Amino acid sequence: MQVVVPYAARDPKSRLADVLDADERRAFARAMRADVVDAVRAAGGTPTLLTTAPPESSEDPALDGVAVAVDDRPLTDAVDDALPEGPGETVAVVMADLALATPESLTRLFETTGDVAIAPGRGGGTNALVVRHPDFRVDYHGASYRDHRRIAADASLSVGVVDSMRLATDVDEPVDFAEVLLHGERRARDWLADAGFEVVVREGRVGVRRSE
Repeated sequence: MQVVVPYAARDPKSRLADVLDADERRAFARAMRADVVDAVRAAGGTPTLLTTAPPESSEDPALDGVAVAVDDRPLTDAVDDALPEGPGETVAVVMADLALATPESLTRLFETTGDVAIAPGRGGGTNALVVRHPDFRVDYHGASYRDHRRIAADASLSVGVVDSMRLATDVDEPVDFAEVLLHGERRARDWLADAGFEVVVREGRVGVRRSE
C-alpha cells in the first residue's frame, strides 16, 4: 500500500517551544518521523515522505530508500494531490508525529474496510486514513474528523473508523510527552529520556518534568 507521511520541515512542532529549543524540536520531530516510517514499512506499506522542504542528506538513515515529495503548500492541498485519481487505487496518509504508532496499529488501519478508513486523533483531528475512492478529498482545518465524515457522506462513501490509542496520540504539546514516555518503545521515547524528561505524579495526576 502506498503511504504518504506528511512532515512539516520548517520550524516543526512550534507548540513545544516552551520546553524545546529549535534544534531540539527538529531532532525530536525527526525521531518521531523515523519511528513512523519504520512502522509503516513493518506493516507492509511503502512510505513516501511528503515534506515542506528537502530533508538534509544523510541526516536520517531511516529515510534510506524512502521516496520524497517536496510540497510547501498547505497540508490539505498537498495531501489532496497524493490521493487516488482513479478506481482501484488506494492511498494511506499517516502523520509523522504519531510516536506511538506500531506495525500492528497500522495494519488494523490498512485492513479496515470502507471507501475511507479513518483513525481519529484526540481533539477532533484526523491522524491517519486510508482512501480507496477518487471522490474523497481531505480538509485538515478545524475538526477534521467530523469534516471527513461529512465529506464522505456527501459523496455517498462508506467509512470505517479505527479506535486506537496509539494512532489517536499525536505529539503537539508538552503534556503529550507523558504518553510517549509511558507507551513508546523506540527513537522518540529514547530521545525524550536522553534529553532528561521523565514521568512524574503530582497530586494523583501524571505529568512530565525535565531534569537539569
